[in-house]
Amino acid sequence: MTPKFNTHTTMSELDLRLSTATAQDTGSFRLLELPPELCQIIESASEKTASLFIKGHPTEDAVLCTLQKTYAVRSVVLSNSVLVVTPSRSDPDGTVHIRDQLHEILELVPVVPKLHKLSILLRDMEYDEGDEDKQATMPKYSYEQARSEIQASEAEFVLGLKERRILVLEGQLRPIAPAHLSTILELLLNYLISMSLSHQAAPIEELVSVLADEHEIPRVVSKQVMSWFGDVKEGLWKMDVDAVIRELGVGIFRHHRHNPISENEFLKKWKNVVGDTFESSVKLSLLSGDYLRNLSSIGEEASLTYFPSSALPVDPAARFVELFLTRQRWKHEEIEHFLLDIAVNSKERDKLLLKHARALTDTEGVWYTARVSYNN
Repeated sequence: MTPKFNTHTTMSELDLRLSTATAQDTGSFRLLELPPELCQIIESASEKTASLFIKGHPTEDAVLCTLQKTYAVRSVVLSNSVLVVTPSRSDPDGTVHIRDQLHEILELVPVVPKLHKLSILLRDMEYDEGDEDKQATMPKYSYEQARSEIQASEAEFVLGLKERRILVLEGQLRPIAPAHLSTILELLLNYLISMSLSHQAAPIEELVSVLADEHEIPRVVSKQVMSWFGDVKEGLWKMDVDAVIRELGVGIFRHHRHNPISENEFLKKWKNVVGDTFESSVKLSLLSGDYLRNLSSIGEEASLTYFPSSALPVDPAARFVELFLTRQRWKHEEIEHFLLDIAVNSKERDKLLLKHARALTDTEGVWYTARVSYNN
């Protein structure tokens, strides 16, 4: 005999019955709680813009991606069970059948896209000057393959390729060699001056042609590089001056990971590379999160060391260990730049600082030290 339960609602009385399909349905339902921004997308957007994707390798925690953002999928245990019911076919207005009983819900939390895997997957696939003959023997990882496997939204994935300086050549992903990228940027700056072109509206065809004809740089490569460092529209390139200057500064810094360089010497080299026209745009603030500034004693000239945040662990706990092994205490305005890529916003960054660091205030401002002791 089928068990029968009565429940009272504000509308009418319903009979709850265990469905004959209860056994086979058990465990087949999941309750997903949508944040307000996702509800709005689903309720108001067209079929195309409301696309949602679940991404993740069997060894990874699943994420849900919209076209713009990535969300972690987390299980939350309920204090009260939730019944999944469906109307009875024979008595849809008075009887419902219990299909399953849920003890948890799935919640969605915004997270940083997991783009760090690209550097591992694209190892030994670097694009450098004159390596066209090696392409046939190189390992390959396609744009479409990465797009489906990397846990990131479409917009975050495209931005990630740009920020990591990854070329798309014949459908394959190839990170460009840093030295070759610096060479291309230096050439672009030189030709802007020698050809009397405005960096705010430079003809793309003229620049890619001269790079191809005089330096054998493939047009597809130079065009992608230009798109990374400015806006491309109607055949014209509006250069992002700060982005170009910054990349050339990083190119110099890469030689000083283990041997510090004096601040004045570094600035002199940097200005020399960018040329007279753009030397006024050189400022160390462009390189925040990529270097350490050290003063050995009062009155001595500061020295700089290459210390890129991109080379630090992506796990927050491991990153703080690395940071506090490098320095016992950090100023707030210094450490925050080394946390930007592991926190979705300033609120989450502050939560990480509260969890992993202790704040101290003195006459110089706010400092952060480790909550636990680390042995150097």
